[in-house]
Amino acid sequence: MLHSTQRAAHASQRRPLATGRRGIVAHVAAPAAVSPSPTTTTTPSSAPVQFHQAKLAAVESEQQFKMVIKGLVASGKMPAELEPAWEFFYDNYKKALLNSGVSGVDEKWVTTVQATILDNVLLQAVQPYTFPSFHTRIMEPYNYYDFGQRYVATLIDFKNSVLGHRERWDRVQALLEQKHNVVLLANHQTEADPGVFAHMLASSHPTLATDVIYVAGDRVVTDAMCKPFSMGRNLFCVHSKKHMDFAPELKASKMETNRRTLVAMQRKLNEGGTLLWIAPSGGRDRPNADDEWLPDVFDPTAVELMRSLTQRAKQPGHIIPMSMFSYPMMPPPKTLEKNVGERRMTAFTGVGIDLCEELDIPAIIGGLAEKEAQQRALATAAHTAVKASYVDLTKAITDPAFRASSPAFSQPWAQSA
Repeated sequence: MLHSTQRAAHASQRRPLATGRRGIVAHVAAPAAVSPSPTTTTTPSSAPVQFHQAKLAAVESEQQFKMVIKGLVASGKMPAELEPAWEFFYDNYKKALLNSGVSGVDEKWVTTVQATILDNVLLQAVQPYTFPSFHTRIMEPYNYYDFGQRYVATLIDFKNSVLGHRERWDRVQALLEQKHNVVLLANHQTEADPGVFAHMLASSHPTLATDVIYVAGDRVVTDAMCKPFSMGRNLFCVHSKKHMDFAPELKASKMETNRRTLVAMQRKLNEGGTLLWIAPSGGRDRPNADDEWLPDVFDPTAVELMRSLTQRAKQPGHIIPMSMFSYPMMPPPKTLEKNVGERRMTAFTGVGIDLCEELDIPAIIGGLAEKEAQQRALATAAHTAVKASYVDLTKAITDPAFRASSPAFSQPWAQSA
């Protein structure tokens, strides 16, 4: 949706805002927060809101915010086509929040969160950040992690969200403390999945929430809307097979980037104690012909790569499938798009993650002589586990009675309130 902001800014050689990563000039207090519980839905973040640009920190209403957008367009600092696109984003987001029943959420809070996003997108237009092969989340002087968590939190219905198999997450934590590596083979549904993952684990396993490293594809490190959120996460940056041939002239450089990333990944796994999250499907889940959302098929070569890297590492490794339910929050387009940038729809919804049993690799590939057959068997086993987990996870989120009768699903944020 917003990638053209960068192109327009460079073409006009104008700075949309006088700003910089070191020029944090404004802080705004967040609404008073109360820990979410099964009976009370509240905003879970009270960290001060940071701004790069004081002008946006002062925006407190829808009218003021939309006037800022109009002013940017009128001055040539934002492409005209982005005005209706951002107005749609604002209106859709406002509707989701004001109908959520979350205490402390009003038009001012909606506008503040939207202004932080605009603030960061505009910064990327004049000071674009280039992601290295291994990116470590940026916490200062601007806290990009808090920025992302705040936005995602406003869209989570914690009353109807769940963490699956908490005891398995306990084991992952113990393995990491022993310097073992853990690779999560997960389905992927929305741009907000890292934030969802972190919120589901923040109360019970805070280091898993913050220290996980995501394998990130083209969109999350190039789309101007995604980049500020990505800057708050630990990332191994790769080019997905699904997008490798979209610009043939860049294929060689993309392959070299992937090579450097693999070196960085192996180095990190050699250190041990690494939690790595990858979507072996190569992208987000899409609805099928019956409009059902199910985990997309896993690419055998992606799963095999994770097996190979963990096997070669100097520290022991474990490969564990994981399911995620988040698509109603920010559903992706129903078809794969070649270009970055898309229309953002948002909704207030229950979400969740669930951890499966660790893959018994020798048992899965035993008796299979051909390498390709082994790879297919391993990918199929992981995908089958994720699909079964996803069915139960979906039911736990959407069916309160099932959730209440299923000890595998819990709400740690409510228990710690």
